[in-house]
Amino acid sequence: MSFSATKFAQPVPLHASTPRSNDTPSLFKTCSFLGSTQKLRFNPLPTKSHQSASYRRSAVVAVSDVVKEKKRQTSTNLLLTKEEGLELYEDMILGRSFEDMCAQMYYRGKMFGFVHLYNGQEAVSTGFIKLLKKEDSVVSTYRDHVHALSKGVPARAVMSELFGKTTGCCRGQGGSMHMFSKEHNLLGGFAFIGEGIPVATGAAFSSKYRREVLKEPGSDHVTCAFFGDGTCNNGQFFECLNMAALWKLPIIFVVENNLWAIGMSHLRSTSDPEIWKKGPAFGMPGVHVDGMDVLKVREVAKEAIGRARRGEGPTLVECETYRFRGHSLADPDELRDPGQYFTYYLFCIFQMINSLYNQCCMLITLFFHEFSSVYY
Repeated sequence: MSFSATKFAQPVPLHASTPRSNDTPSLFKTCSFLGSTQKLRFNPLPTKSHQSASYRRSAVVAVSDVVKEKKRQTSTNLLLTKEEGLELYEDMILGRSFEDMCAQMYYRGKMFGFVHLYNGQEAVSTGFIKLLKKEDSVVSTYRDHVHALSKGVPARAVMSELFGKTTGCCRGQGGSMHMFSKEHNLLGGFAFIGEGIPVATGAAFSSKYRREVLKEPGSDHVTCAFFGDGTCNNGQFFECLNMAALWKLPIIFVVENNLWAIGMSHLRSTSDPEIWKKGPAFGMPGVHVDGMDVLKVREVAKEAIGRARRGEGPTLVECETYRFRGHSLADPDELRDPGQYFTYYLFCIFQMINSLYNQCCMLITLFFHEFSSVYY
């Protein structure tokens, strides 16, 4: 699978007849994008006759369906192996269990300061970071615990940092919002909005300089910059997109769009809420993916990371996800619509049940196949 700016998000000409999303009052009635209570990611993939038009109008790209359309040349070309699947599952379970324990310690008065949990967004961290090499760099935000775990920082070191102990990954001086590990190339969590994006852009420039100027062997390192939807209204975001595209830097901009910037709805704070469209404006691919599905995230990440390693430049990936806790543990979470929360929560449960059902069907089919081969 490969994607480009023309395939996933073709820039609209200056005098195009296609209306802007904020010019059409019926956008949220027809679009399956963010937080729409009428159609929330359940619409089927468009037919081939309407693909070019629908990719321009709709933000949703069912990446796993696109992958399935490709005719695989060999039977070994699988989405992932059993070992890779177990690695993804274990990493997501570790992230969720770790964050739940953080909540327990905080409410018991054992942990202090601001603690921002990642519950619900684990598929984004796992889908991207587990495809990286140890030498690749990751830049995070204040919601950085799970990014550190996915990058390989020991859970004991992350938890010790949260308790302010000298055995923490920052010797107890960073705390919840400032995880850092030189050994694992985790360049830090940053508390200010958009603060980490220029750092990630600089890291990507360093990789390109070592590769093309210093001619260092094996210098194909890439950088992943994680940030939220609220950051995409910040000037640093646009400046770094411009520089990354201009210099074709090996960086992936990963937008963890959980629909809420603290208590401000993304749909109310952005003139065009489809963040992925901002990529083609700077000449880079823009992709929207279901951030609650680790396999879809992984497929997009695999291509984006591959493009960066091949020197083909940056990619903007918008992962639509949802956090199941408040902005921080000090947030009573009274501003979000409970219906929206339960929609995403039940959708996750539905996905889990559907996965178990498919596995049971496969096992039953294999059983009857073996049974018939023995007795008939």
